[in-house]
Amino acid sequence: MSFRSWHSCLAALGVSSGAQDGVNGMWGRRPKDAAAADAQSSSPLKEAIHQARVEAAERTNVIVDLRDAELARLELLNEALNPLFAEVPPEIDLFDRGISRGETPRLWIDALAHVAMGRDKRLYRFLHDSRMGRRVLAESYEVPDIVPAVTTYVARRLVERQRALEADPDLLARISNKMARHYRWRRHRRTLAVLATGFVAGVAALFTLAAVLSPG
Repeated sequence: MSFRSWHSCLAALGVSSGAQDGVNGMWGRRPKDAAAADAQSSSPLKEAIHQARVEAAERTNVIVDLRDAELARLELLNEALNPLFAEVPPEIDLFDRGISRGETPRLWIDALAHVAMGRDKRLYRFLHDSRMGRRVLAESYEVPDIVPAVTTYVARRLVERQRALEADPDLLARISNKMARHYRWRRHRRTLAVLATGFVAGVAALFTLAAVLSPG
């Protein structure tokens, strides 16, 4: 029996073309409109990727906010130390106070001592490095508690310097060039750290912007 005869028989029996569409659907053929709608709808994977991008952007913002909070608290302490270092004679170059803005911000007092923030980003930790290792000179959540500890440290360094010069008057001349090179290298290293931090922050901002603006 030909296709036309078969179609005529179906028409005589009252079977409509919609039934034929149902037969086509049974064999896996779906209408074009339904297929287009499925293609336009977002899949669970796309939704999960979008959510992951949003979470990554939020984590980046949190990290940046924490680092900014560390720097702000160290700057407060640095300002509180200004009267102390104003009393140090300018010809004494024992100290090289400044804030390094690397991955872990620090307020340097000299080449051996610095102040860093604790894990909670609120606790001041005054640390000293020596041949015997690192030790904590003071810890506190308050700036007024750290200032006396730094004052004591500065006073001891000044006394040590005076005793060393009294024991060896030529000591200052011998170490001046070495210390000058050391401090130049430290300033150069800080400059590189600032540039690297700015580059990383810029890249993170671009990724965050791309994640937020991404359509899917």
